Amino acid sequence: MGFTEIFVATHDAALKRAGILDEGSSSSAEGAPAGQAVRIEGISDFEVEQLGDLAGTAVHAGGADYELTLVDVASDSLLAVPPAMVRALADLLTYETEGEGNVLDDVSEQWAGQEDMPFGAAQARTYVQQLAELAAGVDDSERTGLYVWSA
Repeated sequence: MGFTEIFVATHDAALKRAGILDEGSSSSAEGAPAGQAVRIEGISDFEVEQLGDLAGTAVHAGGADYELTLVDVASDSLLAVPPAMVRALADLLTYETEGEGNVLDDVSEQWAGQEDMPFGAAQARTYVQQLAELAAGVDDSERTGLYVWSA
């Protein structure tokens, strides 16, 4: 299995980045701001959808549609993250629970515990934190969205 890259971009920039990734560029796509992408080895878009479901449940937004959608017929490897998942991920940074529980830690542990995950809870915590920060950076006024490219 290859890798999955999650990033914030406009629609056109996402298509351009996907084109570069489809060609097999091993580095992050050119022209993307540093810190605007998270690359995760050994997972696919399916695991990203699992994370969306876990995040939605954790912030009491379960039952929404967390299925990634095809962006353009030009690239079957580029998928868009639905607004409900973007909100749920971003909410992980600020969601408060009663008691001592940390929702970000809980989601990370649950995600790492999914079948065939190639990393443990500590690494999952880093990824979930980074993805939540990316989701929080999505700006409707700038017409940006959260995208997933998966090999």
